Amino acid sequence: MKIGKKIAWVLLLVFIGMQFIQPDKNLGAPEDLEPFLVETNPSEAVQEILVRACMDCHSNQTNYPWYNRVAPVSYWIADHVKHGKGHLNFSVWDTYEPKRKDHKLEEIIETVESGEMPLREYTWTHQEARLTSEERLAIIAWAKNTRLLYALGNRPE
Repeated sequence: MKIGKKIAWVLLLVFIGMQFIQPDKNLGAPEDLEPFLVETNPSEAVQEILVRACMDCHSNQTNYPWYNRVAPVSYWIADHVKHGKGHLNFSVWDTYEPKRKDHKLEEIIETVESGEMPLREYTWTHQEARLTSEERLAIIAWAKNTRLLYALGNRPE
């Protein structure tokens, strides 16, 4: 057997084996988001935008697409979610200090203004997460308003 065929068989066996060893799912409880939603009080429109464009990667509750069951895609998605939650996790908002909350809101403003978020890789397969100019402005206005309340020493409510 030629070396190319041997390599192909080994790769096929590895691919098949990967299907049986999947990464852990990010399946938290919906109520984990309550402290964030109550404290920052986004309008219904902004909340809907955050849910469809941000929460899959920035909370403890991810809605997985069907193709997440296929490795190595499942590993790639798990890494994206882990990385996203490492930057900002709305599900643990109540554990952040006020200064950190303010900084996270500042980062939301910067990344939404610059178009960095949501990631292109995400919007390729989640067209509903693509933000219009108006949606970007709504998120930015909400985040700026919430930052002002933190700066005044008030909890937004």
